[in-house]
Amino acid sequence: QVQLVESGGGLVQAGASLRLACAASGRTISSNAMGWFRQAPGKEREFVAAVSWRGDVLYDVTYYASFVKGRFTISRDNAKNTVYLQMNSLKPEDTAVYYCAASALTQSLSRGSAYDYWGQGTQVTVSS
Repeated sequence: QVQLVESGGGLVQAGASLRLACAASGRTISSNAMGWFRQAPGKEREFVAAVSWRGDVLYDVTYYASFVKGRFTISRDNAKNTVYLQMNSLKPEDTAVYYCAASALTQSLSRGSAYDYWGQGTQVTVSS
């Protein structure tokens, strides 16, 4: 089992930045990738970003949804078993509950079905 706990959400104005963190514990050795998804009220969950690894962070591979490229950055701290999502230039349409998830796979990471474990989510609200 892997436990995931998100933090860092909040209420900000448009144009501001937030950094979300996802701390993993438990059998983290079984994970080879982590991702961020979001779900806005009345909308389906959507992929935001993911990172896969095969050892050193220098060899990490990152993936982004087209609507966040250039604004969001996913990264990880291997020593802390934590993945971050740095979100810059936030827009009101970024308002959603953001979830992190862990996967044993390194492919198809934009699909929710690729992930085995999910966090409880953290609310991000961007006001105009």
